[in-house]
Amino acid sequence: MRTGRLTCCTTTLRWLVALLSAGCSDLVAAEPHARPHVVLIVAEDLGPRIGAFGDPIASTPRIDTLAREGVRYPNTFTTAGVCAPSRAALITGRHQNTIGAQHMRASTHPGHGYRSVPPPDVKAFPEHLRAGGYYTTVDQKLDYQFSGILVGSGPFTIWDDEGADAGWRDRPEGTPFFAMFNPAETHESGVFTPLGSMPHSAVHFAMQLLRAWQFGWDVGTGGPDPASLPLPPYYPDTQTVRSDLARHYSNIAHMDAHVGRILDRLEADGVLEDTIVIFTTDHGDGLPRAKRELYDSGLKVPLIVRWPERWRPQHLPPGSTDPQLVSFVDLAPTILAMASVPKPASLPGRDFVANTTPPRPFVFAARDRIDEVEDRQRAARGARFKYIRSLSPEIPGGHTLDFRDNLAMVREMRNLHREGRLDEAQARWFEPPGPERLFDLRNDPHELVDLSRDPAHGRDLERLRAALDAWLLRSGETPENLESEMAERFWPGGREPATASPRLRETANGVEITCASPGASIGYRVDAGRWQLYTKPIRLQPGQTLEARAVRYGWAQSDTARFEPGNDRAR
Repeated sequence: MRTGRLTCCTTTLRWLVALLSAGCSDLVAAEPHARPHVVLIVAEDLGPRIGAFGDPIASTPRIDTLAREGVRYPNTFTTAGVCAPSRAALITGRHQNTIGAQHMRASTHPGHGYRSVPPPDVKAFPEHLRAGGYYTTVDQKLDYQFSGILVGSGPFTIWDDEGADAGWRDRPEGTPFFAMFNPAETHESGVFTPLGSMPHSAVHFAMQLLRAWQFGWDVGTGGPDPASLPLPPYYPDTQTVRSDLARHYSNIAHMDAHVGRILDRLEADGVLEDTIVIFTTDHGDGLPRAKRELYDSGLKVPLIVRWPERWRPQHLPPGSTDPQLVSFVDLAPTILAMASVPKPASLPGRDFVANTTPPRPFVFAARDRIDEVEDRQRAARGARFKYIRSLSPEIPGGHTLDFRDNLAMVREMRNLHREGRLDEAQARWFEPPGPERLFDLRNDPHELVDLSRDPAHGRDLERLRAALDAWLLRSGETPENLESEMAERFWPGGREPATASPRLRETANGVEITCASPGASIGYRVDAGRWQLYTKPIRLQPGQTLEARAVRYGWAQSDTARFEPGNDRAR
């Protein structure tokens, strides 16, 4: 195994150890606030296989209740079909390919690992919330590309509290909170053949052992009868395919129970009716021809927003459905608007709750390096048509891939293709895609019939081409064609740059803190108390000590500087 792949596997194992041990935080009752609390739940590797979104098999009673009390957005799309790029876009409100976060994953680049270094003006939206007075918490998962996978590996200025025990019990009295949960039950690894069967690899075995330890020895069992499952036309009808899909549905039920525990604690602690709850997932199903792809099976996700009655917009009654196109880059400006925190002018997304702006005509997505395989694709999707441009047209979606090949169904499908036993729809995933594709989603929802060479759809092709070109020009993709060039620009010589130490200076308005590193965020604390986000000069009482440190996203954080009263020097 190559060193890069071993590093990826080791990192993944560490993530699972911590992530699977994460639980819901204890909550605390609070008086009603002038602004709502917000909880964002982002499940792993799951398309709209939810009862409330029309799936007849999924057992999702808690999420279905959330949908009955809230609003469904059935046309919601991530910006990538894989986790780290998608989560980078979610947390920043910027498409990942415009901030150097497009490759899966930056830390496993075959040349040298690096972290994405977004432009200086890019900040995670929870940091904007924190600057606006919110207390922000997250469980064990980060995975933003300018962080590692686990908590404690990203910019310290984004969250007030991180980890399995993070919660809002410790927030200052009267402070609204934003909390993010990342249920792991539906992760792709949960579809791997469970314990009791011969593992495909050491990574496969270790992951299943961890899942059994966290979720119980019967994890992946007790799902629907495999024979009863409807299959999309791109899957062959085999026992292996049906068994893997049944495990996916079993994991969905476990995830639904996890969501229920979060909601139960909100209610038990008296904050549910002051909390906007948002449920979604980080991309489509953790299944072949879904995860990592720019098909709807890889990009389309469920989205539910449940408002307490006092915060509910009048035009969105409980149980309603809003069919507008929603992109993952719209979540940041929407949540900022919910919290009455100003949206930075540089954010390209829109507040999809407000009915003061026209709906978006297109959503856009990108695929780049996937683990050890180089690729580059871009997509534009409207209400009816999808256009995909491949800059590596010779690379089929069904190529070998170390991590994905732990799925028994993908190994079987590849073998069937080699033997010529797949039909045309099933074989297409294993064939080169060509430079561009056009799909009519109304008549071809599984995206099997490429219309890019059909003269009858020439105008549709030109319209989608133009939309994609305009977006690429408008959004300003990172300029390098080669990831190695970008990695060198971010981390010259493969070494992580360090953020400059902040300078503390006493002024008439208090102690002012600055940092020479462009775009650095600054945190401070008084008398070794809680670290807070610096937004304005700090007034100290006699005898108090001030400490500060800074971090540029993607760089090592600075040393800690200390303020000596009566002395402009920081040490």
